[in-house]
Amino acid sequence: MRNRHQADPQLDGIDGASVLPFAAPMPIHASHPPTMDAALARLAAVQPSAYARTRNAIEGAVTGLSPYITHGLLSLRQVLAEVNARHPLDVQHKLVYELGWRAFFRHVWQHRGDDILQSLHAGPLPEGAYDRELPEDIRQARTGVPVIDRAVETLYTTGTLHNHARMWLASYVVHLRKVHWRAGADWLYGHLLDGDLASNHLSWQWVAGTGSSKPYVFNAENVARYAPTDWHSFGSAVDLSYAALDAWAHASSRRAKPETSALTGFGGMEQPAVRRAPGSAMGVTAPEVALIAGKKVWLVHPWSLGPLPADLAPDTVIVGLYLKDFHDVWPWSDARWAFVDTRMAALTPIRWWTDVASLAVVLREASAVQGRWDQHLRPWIGCSSSTEPQRAPAAPGMAPAAGGVDWVPDSPLFPEVPLRCDSFSQWWRRAVKGLQTADDLLAQAPDPDPVGSASLVATARRAPGP
Repeated sequence: MRNRHQADPQLDGIDGASVLPFAAPMPIHASHPPTMDAALARLAAVQPSAYARTRNAIEGAVTGLSPYITHGLLSLRQVLAEVNARHPLDVQHKLVYELGWRAFFRHVWQHRGDDILQSLHAGPLPEGAYDRELPEDIRQARTGVPVIDRAVETLYTTGTLHNHARMWLASYVVHLRKVHWRAGADWLYGHLLDGDLASNHLSWQWVAGTGSSKPYVFNAENVARYAPTDWHSFGSAVDLSYAALDAWAHASSRRAKPETSALTGFGGMEQPAVRRAPGSAMGVTAPEVALIAGKKVWLVHPWSLGPLPADLAPDTVIVGLYLKDFHDVWPWSDARWAFVDTRMAALTPIRWWTDVASLAVVLREASAVQGRWDQHLRPWIGCSSSTEPQRAPAAPGMAPAAGGVDWVPDSPLFPEVPLRCDSFSQWWRRAVKGLQTADDLLAQAPDPDPVGSASLVATARRAPGP
């Protein structure tokens, strides 16, 4: 397994320099327009009772909100508050419970940091039993197992994938094909519009059995119960009993192969490129000191694309950021670059492509710098906000930028659980203890102070690998 995403034909020859390698306009998936109007329309359409009844079905009444939550157009608190205002909910409602999973994964990320990119504990087999590269037939939707091939096609054509399909795909990759979960997680992250490192990588660990008490397996009968007919996979490698599949997950010698007999007349699908830099058509530039010298600055980044604060001073300069340090490690599909930049461009015409060290030098010239914090920044920016200084310490040798950055902490939905919880059930019991309704929950976690003080730290830390 690579510690970093290194040179790959799918990256179109990006060499790591600040080069904008492609100029063509990028696609935007029609199902998720990158606008606040689209986000709010989806939120208004949520029917919690239908969601609770049908959420496990591929064609069920899921919310479709995750790309908007990942990129900060909506918060968990806003989602629950809006839905609960129309449909008062019990705190144990399935919708609240699923919002809790996202908060739990962030809880684990806060406490574990970069360790979420490695196996949290031993799985059903030793690490060396798994391959470290994802096979081409999986990447090209040519496994011959309909549920897997339909899932990969859906991922590539829409940038999204139902959570149940993600679990099926991960289980097949890890347990039947014996591919390390990290290889699958990194690949999936690159193509998702809603890719969130905590939710994505910890979900793969849950399936793999390195972040849960046992490996997750599924069979053809389960697929037939929840998926459309063209996903059904009777007669394939997944058409076994749960006992047989569990035994397979624990047997290093058992590896499924592409079911070539099923591929006759089936063309598969080419994997879309993922890229480590924005395209020249996006209009992103290098930082310009003259634009911010002596001025107040509000930083916008890919995980803070919601409305700008209403109380910003009129002369505040809004600056959008793409951190080269991040994308050197985590490339994105064209569709995700397009989704993010279309929304960011609606917030500001000033969008910079830069490394953290260069950014720190430029921001020293501003009179004040603020922005909204997200944990995706933490490996490269050493402190987040006053709400979690001990969990995001500055690494040795990192010097804060003059004046620092005042990071506005997120407005949480669930009360903080200070004790590290390694299971969802443990965290859930503590997070909702004594609460009966969604109103009770919303009252427990008030909005944070307007600004949390912290420092921008210039560094270029190496991304860990398993």
